[in-house]
Amino acid sequence: MTESSAFDHLLTALGIDPATALIEPLTGGVSSDIVRVTAGDRVFAVKRALAKLKVAADWRAPVERNAYEVAWLKEAGRIVPGAVPRVLAEDPASGSFAMDYLDPLSHPVWKAQLRDGHADPAFAAAVGRTVAAIHAATAGREEIARRFDTDGIFHPIRLEPYLEATASRHPAVADQLMALSRRTLATKIALVHGDVSPKNILVGPAGPVLLDAECAWYGDPAFDLAFCLNHLLLKGLWNRPATGAFLACFDALSAAYRAGVSWEAPGAVEARAAALLPGLFLARVDGKSPVEYITREEDRDLVRATALPLIAEPPARLADVRGAWAERLGVT
Repeated sequence: MTESSAFDHLLTALGIDPATALIEPLTGGVSSDIVRVTAGDRVFAVKRALAKLKVAADWRAPVERNAYEVAWLKEAGRIVPGAVPRVLAEDPASGSFAMDYLDPLSHPVWKAQLRDGHADPAFAAAVGRTVAAIHAATAGREEIARRFDTDGIFHPIRLEPYLEATASRHPAVADQLMALSRRTLATKIALVHGDVSPKNILVGPAGPVLLDAECAWYGDPAFDLAFCLNHLLLKGLWNRPATGAFLACFDALSAAYRAGVSWEAPGAVEARAAALLPGLFLARVDGKSPVEYITREEDRDLVRATALPLIAEPPARLADVRGAWAERLGVT
C-alpha cells in the first residue's frame, strides 16, 4: 500500500477501508499525481492536483483547478455521453477525485498510437466532432460562464507558460505573442477543455475519451482547436515517415470541427485558431513545457523557422500553417 493517507477521505466516501486499498502510481502529465486504486473487485483511478508542476521551470498553478476539472467532466459527459470517464467521488479539501479506470488494453492513449505511426484520420475527425459538440452546447450560456470563470487558473497554467514565456525568448515577436495572450484571455464564448492533446485522449471502442480537463475555462474555443492541431504538426518530428498521415489527421480534425461550429461563422473561429497555432507551436520548443521528443537543436530550429514568420504576420487559415510546416519538412 502506497501513500493511502492522502486519499483516506476520498476512499471512505466510496465506502472503502483505506487500510485495505492497494494504491499504485500511474504515469501521467506534469501537473497531477494519478494512482490506480484496487479494493476487492473495485478498480478506479484517483487524481490529485499539484501546486508545483513537474517540469524544470518554476511553474505553479492553483490546486482548486481540480474542482473545475470535475465540473468539466460532468458537463461534457452530459453533452457527449461516453466521451469522458465517470466521476465517482470528489474531495475538494485534498484537491483529489475518483473516476473510472479505463484499461489501456481497451482504451489506448492516442499519443502512443501516433508515436508508432498509427494515424487514423477517421479517429481524428471524431475528436474534432466531440470537441466542437462541447463548444456548441456551451456557447453563450451565462450559467456556464459563471461556473467556469477561471481566468486566474487558465492564465498561469496555459497562457503564461506557453505564449508569454515564449515571448521572453523571442523579442522580435514578443509584442505579437503578448497581444495574442491578452486577446485569448478576453474572448469569452464557450466552455474550453484547455489541454486537448493526444496524451489526454483515449482511443475508446466507441470513440475518443477526453481526460485531464484541469485547465477548464469559459473562453475561446479556438484554443482547444489550435492546441490539438499543434500536436499533429509536431509529431512529424517524432516519426518522420508518418508525417503525411499526421497531416491527414490535421485536415480531418479541422474539417470535422469546422462542420460542428454553430455559434459563430466557422471562418471566425478558424482565424483565431490559425493565429494561435504558430505561437503554441513555438512554445513547445521555447516555452516552459517543451515536448520531450524534440531533442535535437536542428529540429527546434525547424519549428522556429516555421513559426516566427507566421507569428509576425498571422494567417487567417489553418491550412496556411499546415502548408508552411509541410513545405519545411518537404512533404505534401
